[in-house]
Amino acid sequence: MALQEYKCPCCGGAIAFDPHLQKLKCPYCDTEFDPEALLGYDEDLKNEGTDNLEWHTDSQSQWTANEEDSLRSYVCNSCGGEIICDENTAATSCPFCDNPVIMMQQLKGQLKPDFVIPFKLDKQQAKAGLLSHLKGKFLLPKVFKDLNHIDEIKGIYVPFWLFDADADADLRYKGTKTRFWSDSNYNYTETSYYSVYRAGNLGFNHVPVDGSSKMPDDLMESIEPFDFSEAVPFQTAYLAGYLADKYDVTAEQSSDRANTRVKDSTEQAFRGTISGYATLTPEANSVRLYNGKTQYALYPVWILNTTYKDQKYLFAMNGQTGKFVGNLPTDWGKFWRTALIFTAGIGALIYGVQWLLQLL
Repeated sequence: MALQEYKCPCCGGAIAFDPHLQKLKCPYCDTEFDPEALLGYDEDLKNEGTDNLEWHTDSQSQWTANEEDSLRSYVCNSCGGEIICDENTAATSCPFCDNPVIMMQQLKGQLKPDFVIPFKLDKQQAKAGLLSHLKGKFLLPKVFKDLNHIDEIKGIYVPFWLFDADADADLRYKGTKTRFWSDSNYNYTETSYYSVYRAGNLGFNHVPVDGSSKMPDDLMESIEPFDFSEAVPFQTAYLAGYLADKYDVTAEQSSDRANTRVKDSTEQAFRGTISGYATLTPEANSVRLYNGKTQYALYPVWILNTTYKDQKYLFAMNGQTGKFVGNLPTDWGKFWRTALIFTAGIGALIYGVQWLLQLL
């Protein structure tokens, strides 16, 4: 497998993408490079010599046509160390010399992304995001706020399928309006029923669906939106210094989730145009998609893993906007003490009201 590492032409050190500068920077001599200036690297890689570093073992003959080896082996160009990772890893760092490396073979052909949104926030800002996320959580165990509980922080380019489509929709609702009045003898209620109809079309651009089975879909959707206006045509230079996965969920396998998101968004948009009814009940709807197409992009995500009482907690931060999400543990002792105090306070209040009523 071909393994790419960007070398500083000034000192020979490994260079990585800096999210603050939006440039590649050498950590040894501080020289900065525009990603556009390194476009030639990709072309050179395609036209490299005849070296063939592909590996084969006899054990591969034991796999059936429906099975594939899930591990890949690479050799670091800087120190010669062997890197073992799964078949979907496109960028990582060498565990021996910590230099950023890019697995070029994983990005060739149909696997090459169309776009990438570069990281804008660094690891320190990811740590700060976690601290901010923990603030104001009254029932959070105090010890959990200790940064020493962070097991791992990883900047990962997560593969996303982007769906574009136009949608025609017809939706029908049953609506009611209620009127109340009274006279000297009776109270009256009048309920009127209406058939409410909406129809029209909407356009959807870059509806994202997570293309990695390792990333929880709900977690990835929670850190949206990403600002696609900052996406750039894919260059491997942006991956330097970060992890990157290639998709292992195809566009076809992702289409059902995209359809659900488009359908729900269409229904919400049309529902928002209706007002003035006491109740509104959907009766029928039809959403038809056309002009659909997909594109492949890598989006920046910081993943933080923490451990508390032998239980793992996973957090994610949008590496572009800083939106932070993740579940937190609960201090149940504090919860029950608070509940007991609250219950006692309510009981005292009821007793006080009853005592005052007796005095009146």
